[in-house]
Amino acid sequence: MKEDFLHHVWQFKKFDIANLKTTKGESIQILNSGQYLQLSGPDFFNAQIIIENQKWAGNVEIHLKSSDWYVHNHEKDSNYDSVILHVVWEHDVPIFRKDNSEIPTLELKEYVALSDLHKYQSLFSQKSWIYCENDIGKVDDFVFRNWQERLYFERLERKSAEIRQLLLDSNNNWEAVLFCMLAKNFGLNTNGILFQNMARSIPFSIIRKESFAIENLEALFFGQANMLEANFQDNYNIKLQNDYNYLIHKYKITKNVFDKVEFFKHRPDNFPTIRLAQLAALYSKEHNLFSKIISFNVISELYDLFKVEVSNYWETHYNFDKTSVLKKKKMTDSFIDLILINTIIPVRFAYEQSLQKESSQEIIDLIESIQPEKNIVIDKFSAIGVDVKNAFETQSLLQLKKEYCDEKKCLQCAIGIHLLKN
Repeated sequence: MKEDFLHHVWQFKKFDIANLKTTKGESIQILNSGQYLQLSGPDFFNAQIIIENQKWAGNVEIHLKSSDWYVHNHEKDSNYDSVILHVVWEHDVPIFRKDNSEIPTLELKEYVALSDLHKYQSLFSQKSWIYCENDIGKVDDFVFRNWQERLYFERLERKSAEIRQLLLDSNNNWEAVLFCMLAKNFGLNTNGILFQNMARSIPFSIIRKESFAIENLEALFFGQANMLEANFQDNYNIKLQNDYNYLIHKYKITKNVFDKVEFFKHRPDNFPTIRLAQLAALYSKEHNLFSKIISFNVISELYDLFKVEVSNYWETHYNFDKTSVLKKKKMTDSFIDLILINTIIPVRFAYEQSLQKESSQEIIDLIESIQPEKNIVIDKFSAIGVDVKNAFETQSLLQLKKEYCDEKKCLQCAIGIHLLKN
């Protein structure tokens, strides 16, 4: 048994409250079980309890065993001086305050119904993937939808933290923030951090100045990403090297040395060379990208923004020094979907937050208009009966799996709580 089960039992009063008594036989009446804040200190704050006709207001601490009070050194922590009731599953030792008065203890195992205990044990019995996989498809639609909204905005908030840090580092330059976030997501999981570091190493004012010459952007991007090889006899590679050396000298850019980019397991259209060439093409074509993603009217405008064509060289190459069959290499709709999901919507959300603008429904409408992502996690959810129709649902499910299922936080999850209640 985990302590959070006892938190759930106390919070929702999932026990017989009619004739409660302390371990010393004193009657207990719960007026208010307190606020479950999940912060340091006691588990429930500002509870109101009557013990033997004496009304108490204070905090409640919960443990599996009474002796855990001493195991956790609460007797030395002044935050626990205001505890008015110690709630435990099993009472094994009395607990005393600093003034040697005994803290009243409620032993829950005497009052929790076996059926509730069996529900808990059933939920937490080992399954092949997640604990609730046999029942999640039966959860009430209203409960599921509300929880999905909470999950999705939790995910957006996490991404917004990174965006706010980039904003601070760039002196509140939203165009620079967008560039860094786009670079990260053009690099996908394997090269994302390297691409973002490349983007951060080039002041965005330089990107603006050089955006009218796509070759200069490619020289900066490939050079700062450590992708220009001196041993290639490719004329374009040599040109980019010369342009790069000139540009870093002109602008006094620090020449960074990053790890090598990763090509392994990528299809040719996802090679880091092609993604960087597309990023250069985007910034060569669009000179006020941030204002356009903030002010668009219909989502088709966003897809049009990203329908850029790589420079002539990359139409016949996937790598330097190796010619390939002619191909335009435009960004596909599925790749643009990833950019919208992981960059455009989070940046827009963070920007509107900075203006203290309420845009939750607009954000939901936008993410719901995007096709669902395809990956092994979403496939698993579909297999156990969860309907997936759009990117709003896939994003919320990814958040659910990572932050709740994997962490076994079933009793902090609306689905887990709903299943225990029902």
